Amino acid sequence: MIHSRQTEKNRCLLYNQGLIPYLEAHGWQRSLLNERIQDPNLDDVLILLEHPPVYTLGQGSNSDFLKFDIDKSQYDVHRIERGGEVTYHCPGQLVGYPILNLQSYRKDLHWYLRQLEEVIIRVLTVYGLQGERIPAFTGVWLQGRKVAAIGIKVSRWITMHGFALNVCPDMTGFERIVPCGISDKPVGSLAEWIPGITCQEVRFYVAQSFAEVFGVELVESQPQEFFQPE
Repeated sequence: MIHSRQTEKNRCLLYNQGLIPYLEAHGWQRSLLNERIQDPNLDDVLILLEHPPVYTLGQGSNSDFLKFDIDKSQYDVHRIERGGEVTYHCPGQLVGYPILNLQSYRKDLHWYLRQLEEVIIRVLTVYGLQGERIPAFTGVWLQGRKVAAIGIKVSRWITMHGFALNVCPDMTGFERIVPCGISDKPVGSLAEWIPGITCQEVRFYVAQSFAEVFGVELVESQPQEFFQPE
């Protein structure tokens, strides 16, 4: 149970988006973050989207976990400011970017990471699947396979980056890396357990679980200002 000291729930804008290039979504997150640093009273945000194929490396992550030459690569690769090692995004993987002011929740990054894991675990429960945590690692596993990766960045207690849930992606892109730097634990996708599952249906359960775990009121919104040409 979520025990909130607030008399009313925080509003959280839900931006349900389709396929968005990684750098475009990254710029959008940064602008939302900066707005909230300037005005901490702005509503929280949850962005749900998918990315075209892309590899990202966390701050200080080890490029040895790439199985290709980063300088001669035909792949889209970006080093960014989240924590964690290398990961892969592609269509069929549902990515969630919460922009939350943790001062309204709990100023505790370990707590926040566990809450993100809890969101995914509850989604798996909907499908009768038992998601698991592995102590010392961040993410969610299903029968020994990692189905959700989590990496965050927090500035002035406002979050960016988030989680990536493998729903029904083409898994071959993961073969070119050591995902999250963990060589002895394979990655998996929900489609292995639930043939025919789609990101579209999982979005609903992710949003529902997120609202429950963080005790927020989700308000479905359209981010028109971001997509207008400057």
